[in-house]
Amino acid sequence: MKMAEKMSPVQQGMQFFAEAKNELKKVTWPTRKETTGITGVVIVTSFVMCIYLGVVDWVLAELIKFLIR
Repeated sequence: MKMAEKMSPVQQGMQFFAEAKNELKKVTWPTRKETTGITGVVIVTSFVMCIYLGVVDWVLAELIKFLIR
């Protein structure tokens, strides 16, 4: 479309959704097995990070208590 041509907001919206639909057709979606595996990795990683940050928080809190005394 030429830059000189002005599009109404409705036409712009329609063009946007048409382009978005075309782009979504190009997406390679993961399989159920891949999704389940990745979800498991995310849950395990979150759990490990939760424990790590909890331990670091506890150690730092105890260190601060010791320094304040």
